[in-house]
Amino acid sequence: MNGLTINQITMGQSASFAKTITETDVYMFAGISGDQNPAHINEEYAKDGMFKGRIAHGMLGASLISTVLGMYLPGPGTIYLGQTLKFMAPVRFGDTIRATCTVKDKIEEKNRLVLECIVTNQDGVVVISGEATVMPPK
Repeated sequence: MNGLTINQITMGQSASFAKTITETDVYMFAGISGDQNPAHINEEYAKDGMFKGRIAHGMLGASLISTVLGMYLPGPGTIYLGQTLKFMAPVRFGDTIRATCTVKDKIEEKNRLVLECIVTNQDGVVVISGEATVMPPK
């Protein structure tokens, strides 16, 4: 299974991946990452916080960007070189979020792509935005 090469990719090309974030996802991510912040795993603590309840880890939402890059555009064989992220709104348990990555720049002589990365919730609210730099497979 191979992803797209730089010659097979066009400016403006995009791909998306969506997932509904569950309580199980959040607890598994807390265990894997070691981030056991009570804002994510303790409802009693979180209900008095700024979001009035538990929210998913920002990096859990951002991980959907990695799914797009590694599985769809460019796809398998892609090397992730860098990422900027802005966390714009919380992701709540039960939200369906969609990561969309769009080719913004091609640097063919270095085999690099720059992609705009936007994660939205089911209401179209941008929850994460950023930019990724990747090396597509040869």
